[in-house]
Amino acid sequence: MTVAEKVLNFYKKLHIDDTSLPKEVAVLNPYQQPAPAKESALQDFYHKYYNDQHSRGLILGINPGRFGAGITGIPFTDSYRLREFCGIHFPTDTRETSSVFVYDVIKAFGGANAFYSKWLIGAVSPLGFIHKNAKGNWVNYNYYDDPDLEKAVRPFIISKLKEQRDICGKPKKCVVWGTGKNYSYLRKLNKEIQLFEEIIPLEHPRYIMQYKQKEKVQYVAKFLEVLA
Repeated sequence: MTVAEKVLNFYKKLHIDDTSLPKEVAVLNPYQQPAPAKESALQDFYHKYYNDQHSRGLILGINPGRFGAGITGIPFTDSYRLREFCGIHFPTDTRETSSVFVYDVIKAFGGANAFYSKWLIGAVSPLGFIHKNAKGNWVNYNYYDDPDLEKAVRPFIISKLKEQRDICGKPKKCVVWGTGKNYSYLRKLNKEIQLFEEIIPLEHPRYIMQYKQKEKVQYVAKFLEVLA
């Protein structure tokens, strides 16, 4: 079985029972009954870059957001970068902040073919969450934003971390994007389940784009140093 087939099967089977979640929290599942355009993009992307049986390094983000993977199903890839960098058509034109930085790194790495031949981008929680705020609006919500949510999804997270590691060929190290709560959570969890010998933290792309934009070139160089 190719890596592409493993990844697509992984996403196809993702499920969380939303009755176990806290009140006013819902699951963001881009892979549940996807629209034909999204299904086509997923198939095209993973068969283009992962149609082999090679091992790869594993990068773990937090969880899908509404405008990146929430739209395309592909972590840190909005529809604009899917089209412009990967040559894969998507009918809607969406822009997502984190995707801008990630594809700057990918470009500096040597392009999408070079990058994805070495790395698979996943997430600590490969399904996302949205929360109804005080104004009644549904907004992005991270798995660690609510202790009750974190507790409810812990078995899911452990199971899916193991599966993502296995898809990559059981690497001894992983890279985590998010030096704060995401890294802290994964480091603590890893002490219990011992999946990785080392977890290497890098700043989350959204943090860089929001707060460190003037230093973006230096951060791209930092990411390359780790990912190379």
